[in-house]
Amino acid sequence: MYTVSTKPVLVAGGSLVGLASAVFLSWRGVPTIVVERHAGSSSHPRAIGFTTRTVELLRAVGLADQLPQPKGTGRPRRARVESLTGQWFEELPWAPPGAQAPDLDYSPCRSAGLAQDRLEPMLREKAASLGADLRLETELLTFRQDDGGVVATVQPRAGQPYTIEASYLVAADGQRSPIREALGIGRSGRGQLATVRSVIFRAPLEEHLRSGVAQFQIDQPGWKAFLTTYADGRWLLIFDDELPADQPALRAMIARAIGRDDLPIEIVTTGRWDVSALIAEHFSQGRVFLAGDAAHTLPPNRGGYGANTGIEDAHNLAWKLAAVLSGTSTPRLLDTYDTERRPIAWLRHAQIFARGDFKAYAGEVDRSVQILDDVAMELGQLYRSAAVLDASDQLPPAARPDQWAGQPGTRAPHLWVERSGQRVSTLDLFQRAWVLLADGDAWRAAAGPVEVLQLGVDFVTDPAAFLRAFGLQPGGASLIRPDGYIAWRAVEPAGDPVRELGAALARTASLAHPRG
Repeated sequence: MYTVSTKPVLVAGGSLVGLASAVFLSWRGVPTIVVERHAGSSSHPRAIGFTTRTVELLRAVGLADQLPQPKGTGRPRRARVESLTGQWFEELPWAPPGAQAPDLDYSPCRSAGLAQDRLEPMLREKAASLGADLRLETELLTFRQDDGGVVATVQPRAGQPYTIEASYLVAADGQRSPIREALGIGRSGRGQLATVRSVIFRAPLEEHLRSGVAQFQIDQPGWKAFLTTYADGRWLLIFDDELPADQPALRAMIARAIGRDDLPIEIVTTGRWDVSALIAEHFSQGRVFLAGDAAHTLPPNRGGYGANTGIEDAHNLAWKLAAVLSGTSTPRLLDTYDTERRPIAWLRHAQIFARGDFKAYAGEVDRSVQILDDVAMELGQLYRSAAVLDASDQLPPAARPDQWAGQPGTRAPHLWVERSGQRVSTLDLFQRAWVLLADGDAWRAAAGPVEVLQLGVDFVTDPAAFLRAFGLQPGGASLIRPDGYIAWRAVEPAGDPVRELGAALARTASLAHPRG
């Protein structure tokens, strides 16, 4: 056995969340190795759509131009039908009545509809271009950790096993995560709901998409199924696992879902998978962090709570690892990963069973859950942790950005502003470093690991709209973390801006060398 690699971060799993981790880490300058036992993306993609927030994160690292631009809201329309060509019973609303957000400009982005096996190559190429070391057909066999780091033994498909030394390990190795099992981390939640089969096929069905509906809930006596398009010529049919799944049976079920059997059908691939709702008891242990399905499995739903939640895990963890590895922050900052992300997984777990997609599995407690609108769930989740000041337990778990009005612990709101003669979003001012958005020049004296951007000097927008969006009075300021979340704000002018900002940074950033 020999050691050939020493890198700050090792990522186990090179699917969607592992690749997102590699992109976000490498973009921040963190040397990263990814090991993935397969040769590439699965031929049976799981995720189909990616939320506005996910697109914002991909936009920040320069991937937005490669994503398809949806029409309208970007949210797919769904109908309950007898079959694709049979009777259409009703169009199903995206969100339950009363959970619709007002028509406001919440983001510079819209959600994107593309298959996971189309996004993964983009992430893989981006990660490699940023310097990530991607090792496909390489499986993590064992690992051990101590106060100094993590040592993993990996096995390439062609070659001898070797060890990788890393400061930290990100487990993005799926819902059956061997790393989570090795750590002895349990899970709780609704548990396994069903085992289903799915088939991806090609057929000339484009004419049935002219109405704008792209998802079809098949409802026939004695048979329920789900049919949707990947918008690239492929279609996906999901059905009960109890039915036979040989080639003739698959073709018969496809024909039944379409409502005719005279079309040429090419079966691309099939799959069998568990639909479950399980959350890990904790998302980190020592120097190992769980992300994506290793941390939480959430049933597929119209909020996109599975893959998108995992991508947000990766983003939350990346800036914290970068801060600690650079020596800017102490390892205490890493404790906030579990503190912030696990409640979000539980929030989405609760929303899934309160909504219509999984009402068949709902219990009495689910019917008492307040349904939050989709903008709140995508763009208004609240973090409570040591990396946030003034996010009390009395606040709701999520609300729309216009309702939060700059509340610490929430994503900084989007406003169009002018900077250096260009029209940009406030979101474009963040992501790289700690940023203080300030009204007035009293904050200019603030120094250290923060970039001070003054309204009317460094960026220009309607002052009243800016103060309203960030919940500030004239002379106030808002401190934004490198992930675009508000860490602290001074609603009114500070008596001693340098001292107050220094104290806020020392607490929220877990600074290695705090200044007061």
